[in-house]
Amino acid sequence: MYTRLNQAQPYALALFRIVVGLLFACHGAASLFGVLGGAMGGGSIPAGTWPGWYAAVIQLVGGSLVVLGLGTRIAALVASGSMAYAYFKVHQPEALFPLENGGEPSAVYCWAFLLLVFTGPGALALDRLFTPRSTSRGEQDRAPEPSTPVAA
Repeated sequence: MYTRLNQAQPYALALFRIVVGLLFACHGAASLFGVLGGAMGGGSIPAGTWPGWYAAVIQLVGGSLVVLGLGTRIAALVASGSMAYAYFKVHQPEALFPLENGGEPSAVYCWAFLLLVFTGPGALALDRLFTPRSTSRGEQDRAPEPSTPVAA
């Protein structure tokens, strides 16, 4: 059973990346263009307003890059940072816990994107078209040798 789960792991990670990125991009599109219900129940955020408009641009562009799997780790790092900023500057001053301050989406997005920074895009990512592949299968499977600390 674990063998099948391990074989499906890159595809499950890709599905996670695509869903999270798509939801994030839709949130940015709603804020920038007033589609899908708009920002905060209707309308759009005026261009150039801090921090809402910039956050919406990060959401749209970063979410789209994550969906495509293009520059995934960098896009996810920027998206995670923007959600950490949103949580600590907007939500956390209202109350301590996310359930109390309405910051659950910011906290979940922050951690989801941080996970993608460390795991990478998984399968079905455009990043794979631009990264060189090793010539032998043995080079991929070999773990890096641990380095020994140098005595001072």
